[in-house]
Amino acid sequence: MSYTICDDMFVELIYRVLDQETGEVLSAVEFPLGYVQGRNTILSPQVMAELVGKAAGDRISIPINCTALYGPRDESLVVIDRLSNVPDAYHQLGLEILMENDQGQIRRFRVVSMDDETLTLDGNHPLCGRTVVFELEILSVREASEEEIMAGGALESAPDLSGLPVRPL
Repeated sequence: MSYTICDDMFVELIYRVLDQETGEVLSAVEFPLGYVQGRNTILSPQVMAELVGKAAGDRISIPINCTALYGPRDESLVVIDRLSNVPDAYHQLGLEILMENDQGQIRRFRVVSMDDETLTLDGNHPLCGRTVVFELEILSVREASEEEIMAGGALESAPDLSGLPVRPL
Protein backbone atom coordinates (compact mmCIF):
# COMPACT_ATOMS: atom_id res chain seq x y z
CA MET A 1 0.00 0.00 0.00
CA SER A 2 1.31 3.45 -0.91
CA TYR A 3 0.89 6.23 1.64
CA THR A 4 1.06 9.99 1.28
CA ILE A 5 2.26 12.40 3.92
CA CYS A 6 -0.40 13.74 6.28
CA ASP A 7 -0.65 14.22 10.03
CA ASP A 8 0.41 11.24 12.14
CA MET A 9 2.30 9.53 9.32
CA PHE A 10 5.89 8.43 9.95
CA VAL A 11 8.19 9.91 7.29
CA GLU A 12 11.83 9.19 6.50
CA LEU A 13 13.71 11.57 4.24
CA ILE A 14 17.07 13.02 3.42
CA TYR A 15 17.70 16.63 2.49
CA ARG A 16 20.25 19.26 1.72
CA VAL A 17 20.14 23.03 1.99
CA LEU A 18 21.68 25.14 -0.78
CA ASP A 19 22.33 28.85 -1.05
CA GLN A 20 20.01 29.86 -3.89
CA GLU A 21 22.42 32.48 -5.23
CA THR A 22 25.65 30.45 -5.24
CA GLY A 23 24.42 26.83 -5.23
CA GLU A 24 26.76 26.16 -2.29
CA VAL A 25 25.62 23.25 -0.11
CA LEU A 26 25.17 24.78 3.36
CA SER A 27 24.13 21.59 5.12
CA ALA A 28 23.05 18.08 4.29
CA VAL A 29 21.44 15.12 6.02
CA GLU A 30 22.62 11.99 4.28
CA PHE A 31 21.23 9.48 6.75
CA PRO A 32 17.45 9.04 6.95
CA LEU A 33 15.73 11.58 9.17
CA GLY A 34 12.57 10.07 10.67
CA TYR A 35 9.72 12.06 12.19
CA VAL A 36 5.94 12.02 12.63
CA GLN A 37 4.21 14.63 10.46
CA GLY A 38 2.31 17.20 12.51
CA ARG A 39 3.82 16.08 15.83
CA ASN A 40 7.08 18.02 15.98
CA THR A 41 8.93 20.91 14.40
CA ILE A 42 11.96 19.06 13.09
CA LEU A 43 11.78 21.11 9.87
CA SER A 44 10.45 24.63 9.28
CA PRO A 45 6.64 24.96 9.09
CA GLN A 46 6.90 25.97 5.42
CA VAL A 47 8.82 22.78 4.57
CA MET A 48 6.43 20.62 6.63
CA ALA A 49 3.44 22.12 4.78
CA GLU A 50 5.04 21.44 1.38
CA LEU A 51 5.52 17.76 2.27
CA VAL A 52 1.77 17.14 2.74
CA GLY A 53 0.46 14.89 -0.03
CA LYS A 54 3.90 13.67 -1.12
CA ALA A 55 4.88 10.00 -1.22
CA ALA A 56 7.97 7.81 -1.03
CA GLY A 57 10.23 8.46 -4.01
CA ASP A 58 9.13 12.08 -4.44
CA ARG A 59 11.82 14.76 -4.63
CA ILE A 60 10.95 18.39 -4.00
CA SER A 61 12.76 21.74 -3.87
CA ILE A 62 11.48 24.49 -1.61
CA PRO A 63 12.92 28.01 -1.63
CA ILE A 64 12.98 29.62 1.84
CA ASN A 65 13.50 33.34 2.50
CA CYS A 66 15.61 33.21 5.66
CA THR A 67 14.95 36.86 6.47
CA ALA A 68 11.37 35.81 7.20
CA LEU A 69 12.69 33.13 9.58
CA TYR A 70 15.55 34.98 11.28
CA GLY A 71 14.74 38.66 10.72
CA PRO A 72 16.72 41.23 8.76
CA ARG A 73 20.47 41.44 9.04
CA ASP A 74 21.57 43.78 11.86
CA GLU A 75 24.99 45.30 11.25
CA SER A 76 25.15 46.44 14.90
CA LEU A 77 25.70 42.74 15.71
CA VAL A 78 29.00 42.72 13.80
CA VAL A 79 31.89 43.44 16.16
CA ILE A 80 35.47 44.08 15.07
CA ASP A 81 38.16 44.12 17.76
CA ARG A 82 41.93 44.16 17.88
CA LEU A 83 43.28 40.63 17.97
CA SER A 84 45.34 41.51 21.05
CA ASN A 85 42.08 42.27 22.96
CA VAL A 86 40.60 38.85 22.26
CA PRO A 87 41.68 35.73 24.21
CA ASP A 88 43.75 33.27 22.14
CA ALA A 89 41.08 30.60 22.65
CA TYR A 90 38.77 32.63 20.38
CA HIS A 91 41.24 32.94 17.49
CA GLN A 92 39.52 30.31 15.35
CA LEU A 93 37.36 30.92 12.26
CA GLY A 94 33.86 29.48 12.65
CA LEU A 95 34.08 29.30 16.44
CA GLU A 96 30.75 30.07 18.13
CA ILE A 97 30.81 32.12 21.33
CA LEU A 98 27.89 32.78 23.67
CA MET A 99 27.87 36.36 24.96
CA GLU A 100 25.61 38.08 27.46
CA ASN A 101 24.60 41.75 27.23
CA ASP A 102 23.85 44.18 30.08
CA GLN A 103 20.20 43.04 30.18
CA GLY A 104 21.20 39.39 30.69
CA GLN A 105 20.22 38.33 27.16
CA ILE A 106 22.45 35.68 25.61
CA ARG A 107 23.34 35.71 21.92
CA ARG A 108 25.52 33.43 19.82
CA PHE A 109 28.35 35.11 17.89
CA ARG A 110 30.58 33.47 15.28
CA VAL A 111 34.16 34.33 14.40
CA VAL A 112 33.73 35.20 10.72
CA SER A 113 37.09 36.71 9.83
CA MET A 114 40.52 37.30 11.26
CA ASP A 115 43.70 38.91 10.01
CA ASP A 116 47.03 39.85 11.62
CA GLU A 117 45.45 42.70 13.58
CA THR A 118 41.68 42.19 13.94
CA LEU A 119 39.02 39.60 14.64
CA THR A 120 35.40 39.97 13.46
CA LEU A 121 32.42 38.45 15.29
CA ASP A 122 28.91 38.28 13.80
CA GLY A 123 25.81 37.84 15.97
CA ASN A 124 23.43 37.47 13.01
CA HIS A 125 22.15 34.02 12.13
CA PRO A 126 24.41 32.60 9.38
CA LEU A 127 21.45 32.36 6.98
CA CYS A 128 20.13 35.85 7.71
CA GLY A 129 19.57 37.79 4.49
CA ARG A 130 19.85 34.68 2.29
CA THR A 131 17.38 32.64 0.31
CA VAL A 132 18.05 28.93 0.58
CA VAL A 133 16.61 25.94 -1.23
CA PHE A 134 15.64 22.79 0.68
CA GLU A 135 16.03 19.78 -1.61
CA LEU A 136 14.28 16.79 -0.07
CA GLU A 137 13.97 13.16 -1.09
CA ILE A 138 11.22 11.19 0.62
CA LEU A 139 12.43 7.67 1.35
CA SER A 140 9.39 6.16 3.08
CA VAL A 141 5.94 7.00 4.39
CA ARG A 142 3.96 4.71 6.67
CA GLU A 143 1.44 4.81 9.48
CA ALA A 144 3.10 5.83 12.75
CA SER A 145 2.68 3.68 15.84
CA GLU A 146 0.98 5.20 18.89
CA GLU A 147 4.37 5.33 20.62
CA GLU A 148 5.94 7.19 17.66
CA ILE A 149 3.03 9.64 17.60
CA MET A 150 3.51 10.35 21.31
CA ALA A 151 7.28 10.77 20.84
CA GLY A 152 7.00 12.72 17.58
CA GLY A 153 9.47 10.45 15.84
CA ALA A 154 11.35 7.19 15.74
CA LEU A 155 11.78 5.28 18.96
CA GLU A 156 15.19 4.06 19.92
CA SER A 157 15.12 0.87 21.89
CA ALA A 158 16.77 1.15 25.27
CA PRO A 159 19.95 -0.88 25.78
CA ASP A 160 19.54 -4.20 27.57
CA LEU A 161 21.03 -3.66 31.02
CA SER A 162 19.66 -6.83 32.59
CA GLY A 163 23.02 -8.64 32.68
CA LEU A 164 24.95 -5.81 34.30
CA PRO A 165 25.75 -5.87 38.02
CA VAL A 166 23.93 -3.31 40.14
CA ARG A 167 26.08 -1.16 42.44
CA PRO A 168 24.58 0.85 45.28
CA LEU A 169 25.05 4.62 45.04
